[in-house]
Amino acid sequence: MNVPVFADALTLLWLQLAAAAAIIVVAATFLARSADVIADKTGLGRSFIGVVMLATATSLPELGTGVSAITLVGESDLAAGDAFGSNLFNLFIIGLLDIYWRKGPLLTFVSYTSALVGALGGLLIGMGAIAMIIHNLTISVANWRVSPVSSLMLAGFLVAIFLVHRSERSRERENSAPARQSERENSDAPAPSYEGESLRRAFAVYAISAAVVVAAAVWLAYAADGVASEMGWAASFMGTQFLAFSTSLPELAASFAALRLGAPDMAITNLLGSNIFNMGVVLFLDDLAFADGAIWAQIDDIHLLTAVVGVIMTAVAVTAILTPNDDRRRRSPYSVEGAALIVLYIAASLLVFYLS
Repeated sequence: MNVPVFADALTLLWLQLAAAAAIIVVAATFLARSADVIADKTGLGRSFIGVVMLATATSLPELGTGVSAITLVGESDLAAGDAFGSNLFNLFIIGLLDIYWRKGPLLTFVSYTSALVGALGGLLIGMGAIAMIIHNLTISVANWRVSPVSSLMLAGFLVAIFLVHRSERSRERENSAPARQSERENSDAPAPSYEGESLRRAFAVYAISAAVVVAAAVWLAYAADGVASEMGWAASFMGTQFLAFSTSLPELAASFAALRLGAPDMAITNLLGSNIFNMGVVLFLDDLAFADGAIWAQIDDIHLLTAVVGVIMTAVAVTAILTPNDDRRRRSPYSVEGAALIVLYIAASLLVFYLS
């Protein structure tokens, strides 16, 4: 008699996942378009808007899920796994976008600002790995309320925002036309007209869409947690794979929406910028919410693996952006780097599953 109850509960959870995912996909489309309008009207540049506005909005579910996992469930591994797993999934999305783009290797169509965002994200992921190593080797900082490395990572996030803004301003000054027009020409896509759009309306749509995305993503994350619990998966695997996928769905939907608008820079900086937010803000606040000392001393060693793979995947993406473009565009519509990101993600997922 227990089997039908289990099946019904699991079916209901899957239906909740599907409903929340559908809401996220629709809301993320409006979110990406409103961000593109704001980039156009303010002249701040798509890379900067992608990092500051789009990445922040799509990364809020990781923040809500991580803090809730610590304060309500008492599972620090869920929080850490969600953050590091989201990093991997965001980089995996770049591989999927590369397949979808079909105009040539996607990362050859974005500016060097995206490479800067990726490099800064890789640095912060590496700092997360260092934090785990330090706290495993010594107990001298184990009882600190917040790890000094977490504070450095938050400072790194703020520095990253400043450097991206300065890079965008420098790039705009070097171009005869505004940076955004250069992005349009580089993307090979028809430019949508925003002449009749109001900046105030764009901000309103952005705020409403962001709120809907966050609410639906938190709902989706709780449903995903329920499915994973019903299936009996380990907390580290649940965080790294299932919750990470759930909370990264806004990044997936928003990046594909940005690509349909012909905004590859915004799509890529949304993903790479989300990794900066995950490391610099989400894990700092997770550490702050963790009451029993530094969170780094309490989480599973498997997260060190996902951090290292995250650094490697980031290096692959940054290398692809910095590689000369013309010859690669002529040879193939896809890239070796995009395929490598997909393969690395699958390999990391299998390792986490078998080692958890």
